[in-house]
Amino acid sequence: MGRVKIVTDSTADIPRELVQKYNITVVPLKVMMGNETFQDGVNLTPEAFYNRLDLIDDLPSTSQPTPYEFETIYQRIQEKAEEDDITILSIHLSSEMSGTVQSATLAAQSVEDDVKVEVIDSKKASYAIGIIVVEAAKMAEEGAGLTECKTKLESLLSQTKVYFLVDTLEYLHKNGRIGKASALIGSLLKMKPVLSLTEEGVVYPFKKVRGKKKAVAVICDTLKEEYGTRPVHIGVSHAEAEAAGKDLLEAAEADLNVQSTTLTKIGAVIGSHTGRGTIAVAVTPAD
Repeated sequence: MGRVKIVTDSTADIPRELVQKYNITVVPLKVMMGNETFQDGVNLTPEAFYNRLDLIDDLPSTSQPTPYEFETIYQRIQEKAEEDDITILSIHLSSEMSGTVQSATLAAQSVEDDVKVEVIDSKKASYAIGIIVVEAAKMAEEGAGLTECKTKLESLLSQTKVYFLVDTLEYLHKNGRIGKASALIGSLLKMKPVLSLTEEGVVYPFKKVRGKKKAVAVICDTLKEEYGTRPVHIGVSHAEAEAAGKDLLEAAEADLNVQSTTLTKIGAVIGSHTGRGTIAVAVTPAD
């Protein structure tokens, strides 16, 4: 049957304790701030990133791992594996937002004679990736085979919803990541748009509302309509907005049949494109 190993990237914003608990390999993206280059989550914590963000004039830029970096990691996983018959599921940030999937795909092709790697475009970002990766990693750690893991993964990818709020559209706009939300610029300066991702993994305005409280209510009502009494896992990620993140988590939890909750921090790469104050909720089925 063979064992499955899970690889993702730092934009999944998975808490360190879950990474360690479920033996997830995380490949860091890079963040350039001024003349310095950092590895997301390795030598640049979320806290340090947002502190630096306040001190620089230009917006940070980001870049994906190189194919060589992926090759090295895939080969290392194979070498450390206790059995020969393993397959790596490498699950990454939406290809509409980053070249990470492309780098991973090139690497998988380069090592295909030695390592079995299947690269998956999550078409999602931040903990909307993470919540799915954690579920896949749980199954892999429990000994589920490739077919079982892939079936579950495909199901979760199609049924996971994410909604988020940003304090300002400036970062998404200037970084070119705003997608179909570009029409919001200017007309929504006083609004608090609820944003989401299309099936292709592009940011779009889900609903225009006035004020954060109303936005949270819209998100919770929408999630209740989508999931009803179905058991779910909830993950809330935030960019230096823990109190607002907890409020969103509690509000969503009150309306849903929640099996587990996770509160996590938005790291430097996603934070470069959303800015401080962002809160997001990801929900995935638990059945």
